[in-house]
Amino acid sequence: QMILFAGLVDFAYFRADPTRAPGDFKNAGILGVPNGSGPMRDEEGRKRKLNAELANGRLAMMAIIGMFFQDGLTGSAWGDWSLYVGSPLRAFESELGVQAPFGFWDPLGLSKDGDADAFRRRRTTEIKHGRISMLACLGYITPEYFKWPGYCSTSEKLAFTDIPNGLAALEKVPGAGWAQMFLFGGVIERGLYVQDPSRAPGDFENGGVLGVPNGSNLPDGEAKTKKLNAELANGRLAMMAIMGMMFQDGLTGSAWGSWDLYTDSPLRASEDDARDISKVARSTRGGAGGTFDPAAQIGATAPLGFWDPLGFTSKGGEENFLKLRGAELKHGRVAMLAIIGFLGQPSWRFPGFEGVPDGVGALTEAPGSTGFACLFLLVGFFELRILADLEEGNEPGNFGDPFKMVKTQSGGYDEYWRNFELNNGRLAMVGAIGTITANWYTGLDAYQQWQAAKPATIAFIKTTLW
Repeated sequence: QMILFAGLVDFAYFRADPTRAPGDFKNAGILGVPNGSGPMRDEEGRKRKLNAELANGRLAMMAIIGMFFQDGLTGSAWGDWSLYVGSPLRAFESELGVQAPFGFWDPLGLSKDGDADAFRRRRTTEIKHGRISMLACLGYITPEYFKWPGYCSTSEKLAFTDIPNGLAALEKVPGAGWAQMFLFGGVIERGLYVQDPSRAPGDFENGGVLGVPNGSNLPDGEAKTKKLNAELANGRLAMMAIMGMMFQDGLTGSAWGSWDLYTDSPLRASEDDARDISKVARSTRGGAGGTFDPAAQIGATAPLGFWDPLGFTSKGGEENFLKLRGAELKHGRVAMLAIIGFLGQPSWRFPGFEGVPDGVGALTEAPGSTGFACLFLLVGFFELRILADLEEGNEPGNFGDPFKMVKTQSGGYDEYWRNFELNNGRLAMVGAIGTITANWYTGLDAYQQWQAAKPATIAFIKTTLW
């Protein structure tokens, strides 16, 4: 019946007209209501709503595929990983490195084939790169405080103190020096530390504690497992750290380089204009000589000032900036409401929702899931039909003062309150992400997360460092 009904609607009622745009049916009004209100006369508003429909449709396509996959693997669209009993990854859940906060973490699915030999090869590579990265981090830090006395190259009269730290050393150290280091590393790997297939990855017969040749070995047991897990965790952190240090060194000239030294940044065009007093006075949009300047807009507040490390505002001009600002405000406001909801939920519930689980769990059981669907539709209607009209003619997120609560032209929405809202919204977005993630992972509500934070933090530090 459902297939026949959908076919009847598709082929008989909502028939595509070659003279109209794709998806624009003569019989359909706004939100697809047959013979409903419409057409929309405001071309700009119509374009914005059609773009919103396309964007939401793309998101929904990704979401429904994910829900189908999760349902098929776990038995529920919100199913727990523990329900996926047929997962090939279960073969590796007891391996070293499976630890808090992520557990067994393989987002690219490299281990999904369950191949033990491939897993061992990757684990060996991970340990090797982690150890090299830990030494590399020490190599970046140590020369800031100590350098060997004497000469690196007597023939070139090159002292160790003359060699700069970081990537700049690549140009100073002679080629023969790099060849010696490369050969030394090869001899150590191929001659002294040879991997034995009968031993665990990275466990060499000649290597003792901290890799000291023929040094003391760790006795089997919980202490050994904890220290090996700590090595893996620190190695992973070191791999991320050394990449960050090399990138920062390459961009600023130092692993600890200031942002001011990154002279080729695409963001400098707006920042330099903002600082140059010889430029013509700003327009109402904040640019020099009437041009738009993102660095002079609302939201560039202390301590970071104009902060756009990924360069989102370096292209697209004012239109792109206003679109991003509108999205930032919308997400910030939703996040502030979400935080209030997380804090209020343990103390008060709507009538009829007393038995609904806290936090993310509310989406998994009725009536919480049903209520969320109704709320989603209500918010969508409110945004597309009411807020869009109130915002028209104003900057993004400014819906005026429709109830005339403040007797000023701006409705009290001045520069101070706009910055205040942006900063609190940014904080709320970070807080909401952390609260939702912690709730999903631990099942604790917002207050319980704070109560559990201290012992969990201490336990994590001990597991990682000792």
